[in-house]
Parts: sequence; C-alpha cells; structure tokens
Amino acid sequence: MIYTNTIDLIFLDINMPEISGLSFAKSINKNIKVIFTTAYREYAVDGFNLQAVDYLLKPISFERLLQAINKYLGENFSSITETAVEIVEEKNDFIFVRSDRKMMKINFSEINFIESLSDYIKIKLKDKTVITRETITSIEAKLPKKEFIRIHRSFIVSITKIESFTNEFIEISKKAVPISRSYKKEVLSRLENI
Repeated sequence: MIYTNTIDLIFLDINMPEISGLSFAKSINKNIKVIFTTAYREYAVDGFNLQAVDYLLKPISFERLLQAINKYLGENFSSITETAVEIVEEKNDFIFVRSDRKMMKINFSEINFIESLSDYIKIKLKDKTVITRETITSIEAKLPKKEFIRIHRSFIVSITKIESFTNEFIEISKKAVPISRSYKKEVLSRLENI
C-alpha cells in the first residue's frame, strides 16, 4: 500500500510479527509521518530519533490521541480538543459489559470501584458486584476521565464515591482501596486539586 498510494500518516505499533515497528519506520519514505502506538515505553527515544510525530503509550486516551493528531497537523486546536473531549465523555453515562452470558448495562453513577483479578474484573456497584472477562486497561478506556481515576494496577475508583483518603489508600463504602507507589503522585495531586 505504501508504494502504490499516497500515505501521509501511519499509526505504527513497535511489536509486530516478522518486523519491528522501528525497523519498518526506518524502511519507509521519510515524507510519511509516523505516530507510534505501543505498550513499550522503553523504545520512546528510538521512536523520536526516527523523527516520529509522537509516541503514544497504550492504553491511549481520546485526549492523548487528539493531541498527537493536532501535533501532526501542526496547529493549535486546544479549544476544539477540550470541546471534543467533553462531547465524547458526555455522550453516554453508561457502558455495557458481558456478564452471565448477557450484556449488562452499568451506569457510571452506580460504580464504586473496579478491581482487576488477572483476566477478569469485578465492578463493585452500590448493591451488587458484576464480574466480566475484560482487562482493567480496556475498561479504563471506556470510563470518563473526569469521574474515574486509576489508583493502582488493579484498581479504578469513582471520584464521587471517595469518602476519605490518605497517602496509602482511598476509602469507599468502608473498604480501603490501596494507592500504589507508581500512581501515588498523580492520584494525590488530582484529589488535592478537587
């Protein structure tokens, strides 16, 4: 396709079968711009050395994707970005998840917190728990950023349901949910600014 079509921009993963994204980027015409989309943080410097427009780490939020596209376009669309993010986040106030062989509607307002247990997650609602085979990263991408915060590799909490917090945990419905070291700075900064 690259040789028979005019390509302006490629979203490229690092880990691909047969050839790495870095090797592929080196082999294409330099006029084709690249935005790397990958789970591998350690290759960011290599990506930028190849004059990549941007380097997006999975899971990629809508805001971060839009920022990368705006960077590619070379224009400042900050007000458009904010409006677009608000529209996307206000679009739905629920998600559907597969549980007990059916698709269940989960209202964002009913979620207390979400806990990951390897290859499935528990969504703790006010009066029940819904279990679904999904990763916490994929469910995080579906939640509105204004209402939820990831506080641990295994936990996402609803900001409005937080009853109290310390440097080590957040209390929701009398349950202490741990804040991990890797998320602590961002979590505490965000909560202290609410």
